[in-house]
Amino acid sequence: MGKRKHLAAEKRKEAKKTQYFAKLNDVPSSPRKMRLVIDMVRGMEVNRALGVLRYSNKAASKDVEKVLRSAIANWEQKNERKAEAGELFVTEAYVDGGASMKRMRPAPQGRGYRIRKRSNHITLFVNTKAAPSTNDNQD
Repeated sequence: MGKRKHLAAEKRKEAKKTQYFAKLNDVPSSPRKMRLVIDMVRGMEVNRALGVLRYSNKAASKDVEKVLRSAIANWEQKNERKAEAGELFVTEAYVDGGASMKRMRPAPQGRGYRIRKRSNHITLFVNTKAAPSTNDNQD
């Protein structure tokens, strides 16, 4: 690895130390279905988001709940204290497409239809709401 790439990688590592997130890779569900669930909780307070996920009819909500609980635990681990009610929020959440398994399904007259079994990667960031700074506009 070159010097420039090495320095950039080190910067990214340092930036990740101040972020609180959890990732779940290769979830066997399509990214489109997962994004519907992620969109429900993006920007919410974490306790409210857990309630929404618990009572959602979507099967994907169980995986998102698992990742959210992990992100909360990561925040508590790095800050060495328990999160209080109303303190943490889902600041960023996104779903990326994972690897697709290609399969064949028998079709009439000796043909075969292609089936793509999709997977996805879930990433959730949690953090406290930053208080707006009051000393920006000094006249």
